[in-house]
Amino acid sequence: MKGTLIMCATPIGNLEDVSQRLRSTLEAADVVFAEDTRRTGKLMERLGIRVELRSFFVGNEQQRLGELRERLRRGETVALVSDAGMPAVSDPGVGAVRLANEVGATVSVVPGPSAVTSALAVSGLGGDRFVFEGFLPRGAGERVRRMEAIAADDRPTVLFSPPTRVAQDLAELADHVGAGRPVVVARELTKLHEEVWRGTLGDAARHWATDVQPRGEFTLVIAPAAHEAPDMAGALASVDERVAAGVRLSEAVRQVAEATDVSRRILYEAALEARGIREDG
Repeated sequence: MKGTLIMCATPIGNLEDVSQRLRSTLEAADVVFAEDTRRTGKLMERLGIRVELRSFFVGNEQQRLGELRERLRRGETVALVSDAGMPAVSDPGVGAVRLANEVGATVSVVPGPSAVTSALAVSGLGGDRFVFEGFLPRGAGERVRRMEAIAADDRPTVLFSPPTRVAQDLAELADHVGAGRPVVVARELTKLHEEVWRGTLGDAARHWATDVQPRGEFTLVIAPAAHEAPDMAGALASVDERVAAGVRLSEAVRQVAEATDVSRRILYEAALEARGIREDG
């Protein structure tokens, strides 16, 4: 008889969000694979649960898959958890599900708290259709392509951002998506110091640029693109007016981009092209 892999969502901050089903599932498991055994150990201690804990994170995932295969073949029940929220959603776990399917094991799920849907619900930016992008890529080329796709999407976009990169992420999103695009920044959701900040990407970039040590995990909800295409001709005309009045081109572009839904980078490139100037020259 093949075993069972259970994907278990855990609280994203407030431990009172633990469901009775999560408690009983962890109690009944033969082993719990956890992204961080210390963090999960504290959760299980609070719940009064004593079950074997094994680490399962990005660095040892391939090694642990061999162990998971043997446990499932022996008919064991394996609960898989990440630090918070649902495993396999911007967290380790996808490989475990694929392996369980390969060996014919049962795959089940214990649903629970989600920063994605929680942030979307409080954003007020629409929830019938949305895009979840996870974390922005690190590589410059793919990062820009992803942001340009967000700029054009007619659905709200949900992103994760770590505190060490949130200021950079917001600044680059303001440049590539548009400084005037509305955004909701949710921080420390469900925790004591929960914060839901509302404004534009430009305002958000300035706000968190002044916070030298932002804390907590950030979830960004970016408003969809306007149905009408941005008025590029009008934006370029506004840039020309400011330049004629003595404003530097880069500053004129920044001002117009913040006042419109035109990407700062695209507007700057168009302004250079209109002047016959190569950006690299």
